[in-house]
Amino acid sequence: MKIKTSFVFGVFMAFISSCLVLSPAFAIENDECMECHSDDTLERTESEGMKEDLFIDYDRFKYSVHNVNGVTCIDCHSDIEELNWDNEVPHPTSLAMVDCDGCHEDEGEAYLDSVHKKAGGKGITIPCYACHGYHFVSHLEADSVFERENKFCLKCHNPDHFHDWLPQKDTHFAFVECAVCHAPDSPRYISLRFYDLISKGFLSAKDLLAALGTDYDTFMDTLDKDKNDIISLEELEDMVLLLRQKDIRGTFHGELVLDLVPSVHHINRGGANRECEQCHNPQSPFFEEVYITLNNEDRTGQRHKVERKVLESYYVNHFYAIGGTRIRYLDKIGLVLIIGGLSLVTGHLLARIVTAPIRRKRKEKKDEFSI
Repeated sequence: MKIKTSFVFGVFMAFISSCLVLSPAFAIENDECMECHSDDTLERTESEGMKEDLFIDYDRFKYSVHNVNGVTCIDCHSDIEELNWDNEVPHPTSLAMVDCDGCHEDEGEAYLDSVHKKAGGKGITIPCYACHGYHFVSHLEADSVFERENKFCLKCHNPDHFHDWLPQKDTHFAFVECAVCHAPDSPRYISLRFYDLISKGFLSAKDLLAALGTDYDTFMDTLDKDKNDIISLEELEDMVLLLRQKDIRGTFHGELVLDLVPSVHHINRGGANRECEQCHNPQSPFFEEVYITLNNEDRTGQRHKVERKVLESYYVNHFYAIGGTRIRYLDKIGLVLIIGGLSLVTGHLLARIVTAPIRRKRKEKKDEFSI
C-alpha cells in the first residue's frame, strides 16, 4: 500500500513539475510584449551602425492574420522562454530567425523551388517577411489588384521593364494580378466590387449592406431569390435597382486575381503564361469563377458566387476582355444598328422597284414635251 501511494505521489509531482517547467512559455501574453514594443521610440543600433525599429503599432497588429487567429508573439519567437524584468531588456537581445515553415508547411515547400528562393544562390536572401512584412500580415481577399501588387511584386519589380511585348499593358496591370500569369498553376477568380459613380470611389461593404438593408449574414438571403447560392444576372440587376432607390448609382469593377493557395509561392523564371487566348477566348476557364467580395473591418473578405453571365452585362463594363467577355447589351444595340441599316437599304431598293413604272412614265412624258 505504501509503495502504491508513493507511486501515485511521484506521478503527481512529476505532472506538477512539468507544468511548472512549461508555464513560463505559456504565461507570456502579447500584452506583456507590448509594454515595451508599443513605444514608438523603441529601436536598437546594429553592429554595422544601422538602426532597427522595434516599435509595433498595435492598432495594425490587432488586425493581423496571426493575432486574429490567436497566434502569440512567442509562438513565432519561440526562443523567448521567459521575461526577466530585472534586466533592461527582459529577453535575449539576439533572437533566432522566425521559422514560418513550422506552420506554413505547404507554402514553404512551394517556395523552395521558386525563383525567389533560388536567388539565395546569388547572395540574395529573400525570407518570407521580405514580401509579407514582419508583424502586420493581413488578409488579402478584399484587396484590389493595386493594393496586392504594392504589397508584394512592386516592392522589387518594375513591370515596365519586362512587358513591352504585352498589348495594352497598363490595362493588364490595372485589372490582372501579376501572379495570375506568373503562377499559372494556381486557381483564379473574378472579384467584383461596387464602384459608386457619384462619390467616385468603391463602396465599402458596411455602406453597401446598409443601403440594401441587410448585413453580412443575410446578404445572400436578400439577393438570392431562387436560393441556389448563386447571384444571377437578374438578381444582380435587382440589387442595382435597390441601390438606385437609395440614390446610389454605380457599376461593378471586376479584377482577375488568384485564390491564395500555397502554389502562389511557386513562381519561376520562364514559367509565366503568355498565351493570350487563355483569357481572350469565349470559353476561357479564367472567367468561370466570379464572386462579389465584401470586406470586413478586420480586412477579411466574404466571397459570394455570381454566375458568369454577369460579365456580359453593362453593369460590369470595367472588366472587358476582347474575345473573352462580351457585353450582350452592346451586342443587341449593334444588332439593331445592323438590322436598321440593312432595312434602310432594302426599303430603298424596294421603293425603287415599286416606283420604277411611275418614274418611267414621267420620263416618257418629259421626253414628249422636249420634242
